[in-house]
Amino acid sequence: MTAMAHEPMPTHEDILLEGFLALETPTGFRAELIEGEIVVTPPTDGDHEDYLSIIGRQVNRASATDMQVSGHKGLLLPGADDQPADHVIPDATIAPLARRLFRGAAPWMPSDGVSMVVEVTSTQPRNDREGKRRAYARAAIPLYLLVDRDKSTVTLFTEPMDGDYRAANCLPFGKPVPLPAPFSFDLETADFL
Repeated sequence: MTAMAHEPMPTHEDILLEGFLALETPTGFRAELIEGEIVVTPPTDGDHEDYLSIIGRQVNRASATDMQVSGHKGLLLPGADDQPADHVIPDATIAPLARRLFRGAAPWMPSDGVSMVVEVTSTQPRNDREGKRRAYARAAIPLYLLVDRDKSTVTLFTEPMDGDYRAANCLPFGKPVPLPAPFSFDLETADFL
């Protein structure tokens, strides 16, 4: 009698990741895999893009280190527990220009060398406040800036450790947000009002 070799049975995580990577979303929609959940978000509104423009302009003009700002760059991050790797698309991914992280990068690139990610809340704010925050911390991204439109606050999360950020500086719209090195300037939020 001859034993037949069998392919290993795919795990739930394998099936989830395969299904996610095969998704075809309509133009302008984003699909992300966050802590084992597929999240699809519609195109953003003009106010969302206005906040990002204000932040990007200040980073480019005031940062102590020349920075590259990429909108909607796919990041491949460590997954939670037994989940597949997170596939997250921040509203803005910011890295030192000298590193040239985005040149030649795959659609889903690792986050090594990213200085800060930015999210502006929209249709699914829970993901920005919780799931993405933990995903960015698991990847040890030093700074996570959350513009929470529902709460009219800007929060800078710092000190990633053990799957979350240990420190958070939450300020109301209109107050400057001190950004540490390599940025080393106060992000003005008066235009958010």
